Amino acid sequence: MIELRFQLRVDADTRIGPGKISLMEAVARVGSISAAARELEMTYRRAWDLIDQMNKAFGQPLVVGHTGSAGGASLTELGGDVVRRYRLIEQLAQEAAAPHLAALDAAIVAPVPGAGLDNDLD
Repeated sequence: MIELRFQLRVDADTRIGPGKISLMEAVARVGSISAAARELEMTYRRAWDLIDQMNKAFGQPLVVGHTGSAGGASLTELGGDVVRRYRLIEQLAQEAAAPHLAALDAAIVAPVPGAGLDNDLD
């Protein structure tokens, strides 16, 4: 099945795609970078690096850590807006692309078991 997957290019070095959006959603849901990292089966260091990269690319925080006995982390207003807009763009793109993806899917011919590619492509 052919799928549509996209990412937003924020700057030359930063892209935001489904993985970073899922990380931000997990932070919003569990209130902690470390808990979000565990939920997504990544190291805390990796989660922190991804969040730091996004914060720097936007020039302001999308995710903020909380100090004190409570600790934890949350999305800023901008962080929540980035997640909402990404998911909306994703939904609109999926809807627009659906008939084209279906047509491409229909064009895929299932391979015949035991048949290989001929080398007559020269």
